[in-house]
Amino acid sequence: MCPPEHFTVEYAINPWMDTEVAVDADLALKQWDTLRNTLVDLGHLVHVLDARPGLPDMVYSANGAFSVDGTVYGARFKYPQRADEAAAHRAFYESPWRYHAPIQVNEGEGDFAYLPGAYGGIVLAGYGFRTDPAAHAEAQEVLGRPVISLKLVDPAFYHLDTALAALDDRHVTYYPGAFSPASQRVLAQLFPDALLADREDAEAFGLNLVSDGRHVILNTEAAGMGRKVRDAGYLPIHVNLSELKRGGGSVKCAVAELRA
Repeated sequence: MCPPEHFTVEYAINPWMDTEVAVDADLALKQWDTLRNTLVDLGHLVHVLDARPGLPDMVYSANGAFSVDGTVYGARFKYPQRADEAAAHRAFYESPWRYHAPIQVNEGEGDFAYLPGAYGGIVLAGYGFRTDPAAHAEAQEVLGRPVISLKLVDPAFYHLDTALAALDDRHVTYYPGAFSPASQRVLAQLFPDALLADREDAEAFGLNLVSDGRHVILNTEAAGMGRKVRDAGYLPIHVNLSELKRGGGSVKCAVAELRA
């Protein structure tokens, strides 16, 4: 995780960003700290990456890389405003991880999800707005895991992690309307028992969640999604990240999962 010490909305690179509405910096930091403490209280170890001036979106640390079994596929951001974030994440991952610098444009865990218990271990990968489809083949070579490409078609859900989430090692939840008809068919075939979300859930960033297989941490706004995951047998824990949503992210965007 990376604290929002320099978080502002200075530019608009997704539909959620409004440069005319000021961010409450103190509240953003307080909300972020609540999320970090929630993870720690659940028994998770949280590494903190130092925030850097001039990089207001570093708080969305999930975008900096994607790790599987100790191997890290680094990020190469689409927009120049975020390009320098990649070096900061690389410095963290290079030791003791096996870091691979990317050639193709990709935004890390924002567009990649790993399910180790599904089909022997597969990667779901989004494209359409940020990550180049060629990055999916590159990631497959680096990580040695099958990569399933999924096309995102709604600009409101510009990263995979705004439209789909792993609930545990084998099960996912997703909003069908964020994907192309062909990708919807792929998901239905791979995950016939998936927990389906609706647009209201997705717009509340209810799919931008972090799950340890039992506890599902999600945005306070996503009350409906919380009820759905509870009905599915998980324990929802709501955290208010209203300020981070101003930049187009929530719980998952703020957490890069380390898979050693």
